[in-house]
Amino acid sequence: MKPIQVLIVDDSAVVRQVLTGLLGQAAGIQVLHAAADPLLAMERMKQQWPDVILLDVEMPRMDGITFLRKIMAERPTPVVICSTLTEKGAKTTMEALAAGAVSIVTKPRLGLKQFLNEAADELVATVRAAARANVRRLARRPQDAAPAAPVPTAKHTADAILPPGAGRAMSQTTERVVAIGTSTGGTQALEEVLTALPRVSPGIVIVQHMPEKFTAAFASRLDGLCRIAVKEAENNDRVVPGRALIAPGGRHMLLRRSGAQYHVEVVDGPLVNRHRPSVDVLFRSVAKCAGANAHGIIMTGMGDDGAAGLLEMHQAGARTTAQDEESCVVFGMPKEAIKRGGVDRVLPLSAIWREIGGV
Repeated sequence: MKPIQVLIVDDSAVVRQVLTGLLGQAAGIQVLHAAADPLLAMERMKQQWPDVILLDVEMPRMDGITFLRKIMAERPTPVVICSTLTEKGAKTTMEALAAGAVSIVTKPRLGLKQFLNEAADELVATVRAAARANVRRLARRPQDAAPAAPVPTAKHTADAILPPGAGRAMSQTTERVVAIGTSTGGTQALEEVLTALPRVSPGIVIVQHMPEKFTAAFASRLDGLCRIAVKEAENNDRVVPGRALIAPGGRHMLLRRSGAQYHVEVVDGPLVNRHRPSVDVLFRSVAKCAGANAHGIIMTGMGDDGAAGLLEMHQAGARTTAQDEESCVVFGMPKEAIKRGGVDRVLPLSAIWREIGGV
């Protein structure tokens, strides 16, 4: 099988050296070149075009976002953004994701070499996922991006946060909750769905796999584009019609119920399905608290997070929907949910917002 050929573009010699070594040791991955800036990268790309580009966004001579836009216009290619974990880095990365990048790899300003070595498995998994991405989706809507936090190696189930339900939730009420889970390709998918919703829509809770500090910038961007309100969730936020709450990166989000009202609880805890926040944790809590009052939706993403939780929602009487393969950037999460039998309907992305309105 042909190896995944990677181009690294970063002005830090340390980053180039470490990333070249780490990726070069991974089975099925070959580093073609490591360039100090986009202009040098473009010269290299004239000789051989890579399968995946690992790209810094803050560089001399030409910034990463300008370079990314040129790539997506000329020859759409999976691009993984290498971004610093800062507020400024988060905002810049949102621009890059909006320009068509497929995922995020975060890096600290200090202890960089040690961090990259410790995150080797995450980096390799992210590059492999990017190589499988449906870049036609990214090229079709370059203003919608697709971030996903890197995938660590430890794997727990939702049992690590809360036990499974003991039966169906309380009887149906007029209060409705829509729970959405997504990962790689999720920004693209969520923006398309949420911007189509009318101002009067059911309350929505969302897990998008994304590193901490990035979810606030993502929620703020969506809030400026949508008719509904969108915010990064805080502990005890009410789930109300016309508002979507996005789980903060680095923390799990659970649905809770008090009488006829729903609110969210934001908690710490171990990685579940290699993620925090985890879709399975959210979906299990929705199954337990909302049951038939809920609608679960699983969209584009790598891996299987959310598949078990969506089945629990289905068994608790909730409606369940999966995004179809053609409209996904990565079909992993919906595919696994369908395989486990937890999906009522499989729909293209363009039809999902109507399903939410019909809850």
